Amino acid sequence: MWGVATTAAEELRVGERLVRVSSPDKPYFPERGLTKLDVVRYFLAVGDGILRALRDRPTMLERWPRGVFEGAKVATRQTNKGDAFYQKRLPAGAPDWVRTAHITFPSGRTADEVAPSELAVVIWAANLGTLRFHPWPVSKADVERPDQLRIDLDPMPGVDFAQVVPVAHEVRAFLAELGMEGFPKTTGGRGIHVYLSIEPRWSFGECRRAVLALGREMQRRLPDLVTTTWWRDQRDRPVFVDYNQMARDHTMTSAYSIRPTPRALVSAPLDWAELDDARPEDFDVVSMPARFAERGDPHAGLDTRRYSLERLLELADREGLESPPER
Repeated sequence: MWGVATTAAEELRVGERLVRVSSPDKPYFPERGLTKLDVVRYFLAVGDGILRALRDRPTMLERWPRGVFEGAKVATRQTNKGDAFYQKRLPAGAPDWVRTAHITFPSGRTADEVAPSELAVVIWAANLGTLRFHPWPVSKADVERPDQLRIDLDPMPGVDFAQVVPVAHEVRAFLAELGMEGFPKTTGGRGIHVYLSIEPRWSFGECRRAVLALGREMQRRLPDLVTTTWWRDQRDRPVFVDYNQMARDHTMTSAYSIRPTPRALVSAPLDWAELDDARPEDFDVVSMPARFAERGDPHAGLDTRRYSLERLLELADREGLESPPER
């Protein structure tokens, strides 16, 4: 596959912590010539941004300890075997400064999940092979009531990123009519996420219902582009508003996470003004640090104001949309 890493472990000072990086020259993205240490340095370079996206949120770690290579597979619940896996619980041997949040899954089972409180936690997780971070839309202070509404504009197979952009702009316009401001980002693939901060007053089911109401409005405004049909084989339009991403234990890739594909693309926060000209391939582990140093984090204002869901839920009531079960 490739040569074995031989360089001794390094210790990096991250804030008040010393974080050990083992096998720093292990190839993580061999097609790009990127090593484990390159990935760690990337997360350091965008540290303020990724910590803003993760801080105090229960976060599932997507770990690729062998790096990304052709034929690599993610372990599933059925096989429990693979080159990568999802870590929902605090890993054994974690430092005592890694904080957790106690969360409940739809099954009723519980877990203590990593809730990053400082950048050192991100770097510790990167040393474990974490490329993508999947935070819940809640704070550890209240894990039952989301404080973010996340709108996932999911393109169907064969649909280009550029076809999703008009839908994102219409989402922005509709939110503005409601007195709300959303913040867009690439997914690292062909889709677009739009986030907005909300008052932590509503359940997961109510938040999901609010996004479904928004999706139905998009479907009315852009009938040739948008669908809210849940069954994939029945979708006949290019973009699905995936309201189920607001269900309990459904998470979305955080801003600045790295997509496990050969090109090492990243989920990039954007300004609305640059959305038309943006392409997912513009943002990767190599290019993002310079962009971040020059422009900072476009999502820095995400938590400046928290919005009410009342008007979206009123729309859901008028539509007769039922609240889905919590678990």
